Amino acid sequence: MSSRTSSSAIDSPAYLGFEQKLWQAADTLRANSGVPSNEYFLPVMGLLFLRYAYSRYLAVKDDVEASLPVRGGKRRPATKEDYSKRGAILLRPEAQYDYLVSLPEGADLAKAVAGAMESIEADYTSLKGQLPKAEYQELGKDVLGQLLRKLNPEELKTAPLDVFGRIYEYFLTQFADQKAHDGGEFFTPSSLVTLIANVLEPERGTVLDIANGSAGMFVQSARFVRLRHENPNQLTFRGVEKIVTTIRLAKMNLAVHGLEGDIKEGNTYYEDPHELFGKADYVMSNPPFNVDEVDADKVKRDPRLPFGLPGVNKEGKVSNGNYLWISYFWSYLNPKGRAGFVMSSQASSAGHKEAEVRRKIVETGDVDVMVSIRSNFFYTRTVPCELWFFDKGKPKDRRDSVLMLDCRNIYRKVTRRVFDFSPEQQQNIAAIVWLYRGQRDRFIALVQEYLDKTILEASHIAAVVEPFKKGCAAITIAVESLLGAKPKQANVQQVMKERCEAATACFDSLANLTARIAKDWPKPCKPELVAQSKRLAELAELATACRDLVKDVDLVYKLTGRVADALEQSSPSPLRGEGRGEESGASVRVLKRLLKELDEPRRALVEQLKQTAYFERQAHWLLSRFPKAEFCAVPGLCRVVSRADIEKADWSLTPGRYVGVAPQEVDEDFDFEQTIHDIHTELADLNKEAAALAGRIQQNLEELGA
Repeated sequence: MSSRTSSSAIDSPAYLGFEQKLWQAADTLRANSGVPSNEYFLPVMGLLFLRYAYSRYLAVKDDVEASLPVRGGKRRPATKEDYSKRGAILLRPEAQYDYLVSLPEGADLAKAVAGAMESIEADYTSLKGQLPKAEYQELGKDVLGQLLRKLNPEELKTAPLDVFGRIYEYFLTQFADQKAHDGGEFFTPSSLVTLIANVLEPERGTVLDIANGSAGMFVQSARFVRLRHENPNQLTFRGVEKIVTTIRLAKMNLAVHGLEGDIKEGNTYYEDPHELFGKADYVMSNPPFNVDEVDADKVKRDPRLPFGLPGVNKEGKVSNGNYLWISYFWSYLNPKGRAGFVMSSQASSAGHKEAEVRRKIVETGDVDVMVSIRSNFFYTRTVPCELWFFDKGKPKDRRDSVLMLDCRNIYRKVTRRVFDFSPEQQQNIAAIVWLYRGQRDRFIALVQEYLDKTILEASHIAAVVEPFKKGCAAITIAVESLLGAKPKQANVQQVMKERCEAATACFDSLANLTARIAKDWPKPCKPELVAQSKRLAELAELATACRDLVKDVDLVYKLTGRVADALEQSSPSPLRGEGRGEESGASVRVLKRLLKELDEPRRALVEQLKQTAYFERQAHWLLSRFPKAEFCAVPGLCRVVSRADIEKADWSLTPGRYVGVAPQEVDEDFDFEQTIHDIHTELADLNKEAAALAGRIQQNLEELGA
């Protein structure tokens, strides 16, 4: 279920990989300024905080102001609570990014940025002393001015808020990779955090993260609550983090989303600063993997380790800290509590003492769901991982069962090195969990949503056909005008004939499709499984037609380009603007311009066709695997296993050991040309990296006197 397409604007080609471009621009400025990365880190993250906060502020400003009560003919001024309810913070004029960017030449930028930070701290006491201020004096006026502008490109002014979240995350991980602030520890990709929240479904109570990082778990928990049209203030956030700088980042991340949390400094291996042992409603975390420096004597009597130590090496250190974390997560839960966390894929089948701890955990009956994730989901690590879920309040009929989900074949390629889940993939995975929990109605509602979106997207096709059709007609007139007064040119005439035949066939097919869409699918089907299955069978033809038309539209465009090339390359010919053919040469340039202008309506039409097929594909993905809207084992994807099954498998909790191998599927959306382009791009990137590495090696050798 790999995917290049999604309904979200974040998936637009304009934004995929955008975080890398922005980072490269900012990092180039740092390199040229001579500012070390550890001094550059906080000022940059502070400006990103301001930029992100400003976008969130603008996104809700109109709604906030429209909802304010009017008394005596005057509208009440907005408060920070009004913005917090909508996941944003109230910004005074001097803290708004546009104000900072528009300051005149000669203005004291460092003072202005520090003033913006101080105004935010004055309104949000949880941020008091946390935002960077004096650091901007160290950057220098020129560097700060350029940085303000580089973090405010035109594309970012209209970007979806999710893009900012990804940029924020990417900058954090890149600075971590440079050892700028935390020794290179990595942050949890929002894709995985969202999936954890979707499975865990936090509603109200205390959410604890004892490896807090940048507070992404809290942000996604609040987002989950908001999507249910409820107030995230019904959640209380408690965090533990050992790095002071990371605590500052976490508080900034919370604030920019209109949230607050109590994040304490501490080393979880040896400290419990919140004293929430056995009291947390939810535990969510992404701890460091495979740590081997924990002092066994200091933790062996810790009540948070009821299953014992996983093993001690000759130096008196715990040989691997993974099961310390797993034990902590279980221990912090109250009798009805639920946990969801990221863990190294090695842990689920580790042997020796770790296997003994795992057995005891399985025997509690609290292991609920295990999810395997493929490699390349993290920006700074390529390792695969697994998501573990505990539920101490699991009903009796499931206490002996564990849902095994192998999601390694479900992913979307963001860049050459980074994968994630599309929003629909996240929903589909959650839908399997719903069926496991007996929530059949939610599954049916999601299928209905996909079917409705398929019809909605299909209804928009007719509107985007016309601009493409008109553009093609304009080009036809231009070509005929060029050819009308000139001697016949066999090669041009032949290409033009092919192009006209392809265009006629394409537009006839589009006309037939749009007519059928209007006639056969004017209304959604009933939200019942029988009606959905029938509608899906009907829409299969629509999706196939859309996929075929994508190729037809692209063919028309390519053949049009060949016509222009043939006209330009005809020699000897006045059409190239030679001698007395200047006027004709200008006409060819007009033709090229028309072709360039045609690309935008072509893209819009292709995207609309793809979107229509995409949502049909999501409904098909669910109903083809669960046709009765009831949970069943799907080879290579999911299976519910009993405690006896797990015992037979040496207490392994690795999903792939139970679900089997998925049958080979034909990828109907496979794009050969796009794949070749991706391969060429990857090869070019690898060549650049190889050249850079060779230069670095040569420089090191020269410094060594070799």
